[in-house]
Amino acid sequence: MNFELNEDQVAFADMARAFAQNELEPHAAEWDQTSFFPVDVIRKAGELGFCSLYAPESVGGLGLSRLDASIIFEQLSMGCTSTTAYLTIHNMVTWMLADFGTPDVVEQWGARLASGELLGSYCLTEPNSGSDAASLKTTAKRDGDHYVLNGSKMFISGAGSTDFLVVMARTGGEGAKGVSAFAVDAKSDGISYGRKEEKMGWNSQPTRMITFEDVRVPANHLLGNEGDGFKIAMKGLDGGRINIATCSIGTAQQAINKAREYMLERKQFGKRLAEFQALQFRLADMVTELVAARQLVRMAATKLDAGHADATTYCAMAKRFATDVGFKVCDEALQLYGGNGYIKEYPMERYVRDTRVHRILEGTNEIMRLIISRRVLADGATEL
Repeated sequence: MNFELNEDQVAFADMARAFAQNELEPHAAEWDQTSFFPVDVIRKAGELGFCSLYAPESVGGLGLSRLDASIIFEQLSMGCTSTTAYLTIHNMVTWMLADFGTPDVVEQWGARLASGELLGSYCLTEPNSGSDAASLKTTAKRDGDHYVLNGSKMFISGAGSTDFLVVMARTGGEGAKGVSAFAVDAKSDGISYGRKEEKMGWNSQPTRMITFEDVRVPANHLLGNEGDGFKIAMKGLDGGRINIATCSIGTAQQAINKAREYMLERKQFGKRLAEFQALQFRLADMVTELVAARQLVRMAATKLDAGHADATTYCAMAKRFATDVGFKVCDEALQLYGGNGYIKEYPMERYVRDTRVHRILEGTNEIMRLIISRRVLADGATEL
């Protein structure tokens, strides 16, 4: 068992770190304050392959492992949590299209999504189906060579500013088996977008409701087969949980880096903060918990890459632990800054705001505990 990065992974991390330092970090505070969606910078990321890290090479993706992608996303999130989080969503959408789309649809959209020329959004959550995703009400009814979509989705990242949607809609009966997935042009007739939500964090990406009124989608835009939608969504969420856990780790690492610099410079009672043992111990605990979270995320990514039977459980554990630890570390780092941590001149309050939602999306941490406990308590369950 080797915990060290290989040469390629080190090179990927270095490239992502340089991009984060040059293109993301200098602008992150302004994007947050003005709620600016940096499409041009996202397209620059696409030029480096960051819009299609694990999409197959056949569509122009890099075809990397989920572990490789996690290493890259960690570095990017050190520059801007919110923008990196959008990139993870776009990556998932691109992968879903490439893996489950028909050849015609992949040819139409794949390469342009992979390059970042076109941007995507993922549409699962509805006003009355959040954690209970299988109860979604949006419908897709077959009408000749088309499906007709009706319903609404909410909390959709990038909505109103993206070009392509993966939409989960009901083609059959109640429950998970009645859900199908569709590739949808975001500018189709009958699609309307709600107001941009005012959020606590993640302000460099717009979030809106999407309403579908008699939206006609060609039948060949079905991803997989009818009834495959929920399975596709769950496969996406396994990777999505790794991705969002990684964004928490990267942001927390940057918070520790900044806190360390501050402790070495700031003086109180005639001494640098770094000379107070109580603060040394706090920093030690922050670093220890962050390293533990990082290793759990990377192990889960490795399980997912290997197709391990318990990959979903490991992804849930990684998401639960890393997002809780990431938020805690950012909060502790803010505390080390004292009153300065609470003002926008310093990035600490933004780190706290941006990482808070990670404990909610991609399945709440309560749902993660449910997934884990069901596996542990199953009849004949073996040790994890």
